[in-house]
Amino acid sequence: MEREELKVLNKDEEDEMELQGFRLSRWRLVLVGLGVLCTGGFLLLLLYWLPEWCVKSTCTRTTVRDAQVVLLRTTDEFRRWFLAKVRVMLAPGRNPFHSLETQTAALSSATSLASRYPAGTSGSNPDPALSQRYAEYQPTQIRYFTHHSTKYYWNEEVQNFEVLTGLEDRQLNCSALHSEHSTGLTRNQQEYRKLFFGINEIAVKVPSVFKLLIKEVLNPFYIFQLFSVILWSCDEYYYYAATIVFMSVISIATSLYTIKKQYVTLRDMVAAHSIVRVSVCRANNETEEIMSTDLVPGDVVVIPSNGTIMPCDCVLLSGTCIVNESMLTGESVPVTKTNLPNPVQGDKDAERDGVFTTEEYKRHTLFCGTQVIQTRFYTGELVKAVVVCTGFSTAKGQLVRSILYPKPTDFKLYRDAYLFLLCLVAVAAIGFLYSIIVSIMNQVPVKDIVIESLDIITITVPPALPAAMTAGIVYAQRRLKRIGIFCISPQRINICGQLNLVCFDKTGTLTEDGLDLWGVQRAENGSFHQSEESPYKESLVKSQFVACMATCHSLTKIEGQLSGDPLDLKMFEAAGWTLDEATEEETALHERIMPTVVRPPKQLLPPEPVSASPEQYMSAFEIGIVRQFPFSAALQRMSVVARRLGEKRMDAYLKGAPEVVASLSKKETVPEDFAEVLEDYTKKGFRVIALAHRRLESKLTWHKVQNVNRDHIEANMEFLGLIIMQNKLKAETPAVLKDLRHANIRTVMVTGDNMLTAISVARDCGMIPPEDRIIIADALLPRDGQAARITWRYADKPSKTPRLEEVAISLGDVCQLDEPKSQDQFHFAMSGKSFAVITEHFPDMLQKLVLHGTVFARMAPDQKTQLIEALQGVDYFVGMCGDGANDCGALKRAHGGISLSELEASVASPFTSKTPNISCVPDLIREGRAALITSFCVFKFMALYSMIQYISVTLLYSILSNLGDFQFLFIDIAIILLLVFTMSLNPAWKELVPRSPPSGLISGPLLLSVMTQILICLGFQTITFLWTREQPWFEQWTPHSNACNVSLPETLTDHNSTEEKDEHNIQNYQNTSIFYVSCFQYVIVAIVFSKGKPFRQPSYKNWPFVVSALSLYFFLLFIMFHPVKALDEFFQIVCIPFEWRLKLFFIILVNAAVAIFVETLLLDVALSKLLFSRDKQGSYGNTPATLKAQEGINHWWTKWVSLLCCRRNVAPKARYMHLAQELSVDPDWPPRPTTTTEARPCSEKGSTYQMILCS
Repeated sequence: MEREELKVLNKDEEDEMELQGFRLSRWRLVLVGLGVLCTGGFLLLLLYWLPEWCVKSTCTRTTVRDAQVVLLRTTDEFRRWFLAKVRVMLAPGRNPFHSLETQTAALSSATSLASRYPAGTSGSNPDPALSQRYAEYQPTQIRYFTHHSTKYYWNEEVQNFEVLTGLEDRQLNCSALHSEHSTGLTRNQQEYRKLFFGINEIAVKVPSVFKLLIKEVLNPFYIFQLFSVILWSCDEYYYYAATIVFMSVISIATSLYTIKKQYVTLRDMVAAHSIVRVSVCRANNETEEIMSTDLVPGDVVVIPSNGTIMPCDCVLLSGTCIVNESMLTGESVPVTKTNLPNPVQGDKDAERDGVFTTEEYKRHTLFCGTQVIQTRFYTGELVKAVVVCTGFSTAKGQLVRSILYPKPTDFKLYRDAYLFLLCLVAVAAIGFLYSIIVSIMNQVPVKDIVIESLDIITITVPPALPAAMTAGIVYAQRRLKRIGIFCISPQRINICGQLNLVCFDKTGTLTEDGLDLWGVQRAENGSFHQSEESPYKESLVKSQFVACMATCHSLTKIEGQLSGDPLDLKMFEAAGWTLDEATEEETALHERIMPTVVRPPKQLLPPEPVSASPEQYMSAFEIGIVRQFPFSAALQRMSVVARRLGEKRMDAYLKGAPEVVASLSKKETVPEDFAEVLEDYTKKGFRVIALAHRRLESKLTWHKVQNVNRDHIEANMEFLGLIIMQNKLKAETPAVLKDLRHANIRTVMVTGDNMLTAISVARDCGMIPPEDRIIIADALLPRDGQAARITWRYADKPSKTPRLEEVAISLGDVCQLDEPKSQDQFHFAMSGKSFAVITEHFPDMLQKLVLHGTVFARMAPDQKTQLIEALQGVDYFVGMCGDGANDCGALKRAHGGISLSELEASVASPFTSKTPNISCVPDLIREGRAALITSFCVFKFMALYSMIQYISVTLLYSILSNLGDFQFLFIDIAIILLLVFTMSLNPAWKELVPRSPPSGLISGPLLLSVMTQILICLGFQTITFLWTREQPWFEQWTPHSNACNVSLPETLTDHNSTEEKDEHNIQNYQNTSIFYVSCFQYVIVAIVFSKGKPFRQPSYKNWPFVVSALSLYFFLLFIMFHPVKALDEFFQIVCIPFEWRLKLFFIILVNAAVAIFVETLLLDVALSKLLFSRDKQGSYGNTPATLKAQEGINHWWTKWVSLLCCRRNVAPKARYMHLAQELSVDPDWPPRPTTTTEARPCSEKGSTYQMILCS
């Protein structure tokens, strides 16, 4: 039954979940209630932390259709559990898009449905008045539940819960949107739909301080602290308990303030569009003004001419809008939105009448939160748009949801930290049993046995661990802020320390954002002219080439300034023309929208005839832009329809990628050497734009042009020539990429630009060395009965310059004595089109390609995200650096995304840099590595702190003693917190080194380091404890004992004589000796673990840590060699002979020497060489000779350690290293340029392709 009733929500989407149905069980609820009472409420806490236990212990399994409670589990790698209560509401029907004509008469005079039963109050019961009102219409019960601000409704047809997003659910064609949804809704239809879609707002509810406090306090860590405080209070450790309470209160208050501030900031960010007044069109041709919160999908809104902030996602039905979409795309350039095409049935356009989606038709969609700057319209006609999505279903709503409910950070460090804590708990359990056995053998009262046994657990698991682990990240965040890198996800800093591959956008990131016109090359009669530096010539003023440059753009004037795409601006400025737009008043005087007019400069015009007036003469050269087809990344082109004033026929001008423009032009107009000329320019790194023109038919009138499909316009064009734009590398780019390559960090280019241009830039910036081969993968979709196939070809012949450095993926197996065979290095390059085909038809080939893929050109925004996922799928830690435009998805998906844009869209990126170049990338990785090593150091130190204290207490328990309250206080506050917060202050090392730090705590060097230090501390404490009892002066201490040297002042030898008897047996010789030695051990391990180079600055440059350590040393030596009565009484230590103090000092010196020797010489030199060489991400900065020399130096160390650790012939852990190992012995890899790879059905071996030799 369970297998049958397991439903899947949001199938094949990012938030896919499994769903099970449950019904409440009364007898189980009673049993759970009894369990809660018997455990003092602990069972209730356990059920709060574990939703699956809560549901399964209080409910019985049932069908999803009849469920009262649903249990959800994500299908991603985190497998998180959620529970949700199923609720019921009454509605006139099940489908919000069904007609309500049969009910309008009854509903028209009644109160608003939405106001009587608002969708936002999902927790309330149906209104009795509403039920009575629907009694005669047989109201339907609608079952639903809410999860992460999204409502899921039960669908009887598919027998599952589904999300209602809006009009996109109906899979409507563009023509259907015009015909069925252009008139608007009646009030009753709007109220009915509002029941399902709710209030149109992105409600970021700021929780009350009380709710946040309860949620924070119920954290398992604070519950453990509460348990510890109660236990210490029972044992009369009031001072330490009060200190922990004080620290916890400060920590909770700080956390509450931070969380509350984040909620308020987010709420203020989204509140700008939440409540505005909008005009909507009703079905009876009326216009009504309502609040934006009342909008539902299907409403037709009127966009005001003076602009507005969009309260929802809409698609334009008529008119044109100029919109600032910086909130979503990070691009502040205004975007022109045109009305949705409306193919007429029976026309040829009907064949291209596609299903509407906001992604496919985003050039016609006004997104929520974006600002409409101005509109253009016909006289008597309004600029109308139909509402597609509302609330959290909008693009901005989805972005806010991802911020409100982020995925947990998956990093090996945090998973290993939990495993390590479990190990500490296991050690605590051993101590727990030991203390019980010792206490029973010594007939200790039951109360004391319970308290002392539980106290072992609080000692082994340190309460200050989370705060200590966070310190390094906080300090790194501050250092990043000082160099202009802002972070909204501090936990990502540690992950950035593991990055071994960084993807870069090209334009604006690797290269300058602006383009400069290098020159033009016109074409006439099927051949190219010589290239010209500028088109600003009198001889060209009437040419179609210059007319295309002056008209084919998306520029507009905002407050008198030309604004638009930088490429369009440069092109228009090079032509030297001027642009004028009609004002609202001028438009109102005409029957149709006044066109944007461009005119040439007067100085380029030929002398005017005497008979003509200056105005008439100038008007003969003016061109009006009648209609604009905006640039489409998918089509890689834009076009306009224009008309010279005074002429009857119109002209079409086309601009776009050269290959696309040439394919749309007549063959006889395209020069025969087009491909050679284009390749020559792109190889030199130029960005090339092609132009084309066509004289339109006279039957195309003004109104027909407004409704014609762009495919009719963009066909049979006459090729005009090329515009060559220069996109210079940023000055910092080559040096940064060289540093990354030296640090064994792969670099990949992901761009929307031309393939050959991208390859040229990759070579120029050093991403691809000049001697390496570039293999272009051209993938073709299956057609005419042929399977999908990939054709391999070389981009160019590599130069024969001697190789200075290897660029390869090294397996790093030091146990492999055979020298690897040398082979030529190669890189794959592919376009977005090929990437899509390979992803769909060659899934197992994709992983091999991304292993050496360096250039990905013509990539759409969603393809950039897919590439990031593919790289993560082979276990790369991926960074992404972009300028914010179209990179939001990839920036968000990468392990470390850094945006070079400071606009609001950077909220999707964990990091934002004020420096507009990629120099921030190595800085971020350096700080990430430093923070990661700091986390390791702090975790190791805190583990040793708990184990040293555990050893001390366990040894003292054997004589029914313990550390005193103020001894605990001094250790935990004065030593541990002081050291842990100062040892985290080491800044990052000044450069990136070729090796990366380990990613987890469960690794050889770290575990061996911790274990050896534990054994050292255990050994020296045990020696101290046993040696104390062997001293000739040793006896059972009493207030009258006098073991001190007679030479000491009398005031010190008998200062204990007046003290009362010690009930807890704190004051004794073993306690004092163990206290001295253990205090020094804390400082020793802090120094040993506080490592600097190669990831952090040396510890001696961290002056707060140096001062703290020296101060503690001097203070401990002072109280050991110069007893002070007040301090001895405070710490509850007793007087011991001076000779014994010297012996303790000798033990401490030997302890320090052994600890430093083992950690620094043995582990750092030997084990780290083995583990780091095995975990290397590549050999980018090392020549084979260098690697061979290093192997020779460390041969004996690594051989011995590898035998000790049994690490011979271990397969690589990372998937990409395993793939590299397989491909290194594959004779058919890389594919030869004379071969084609063809897709085929999956075989038993799982291969989906075969190699074919071309003739």
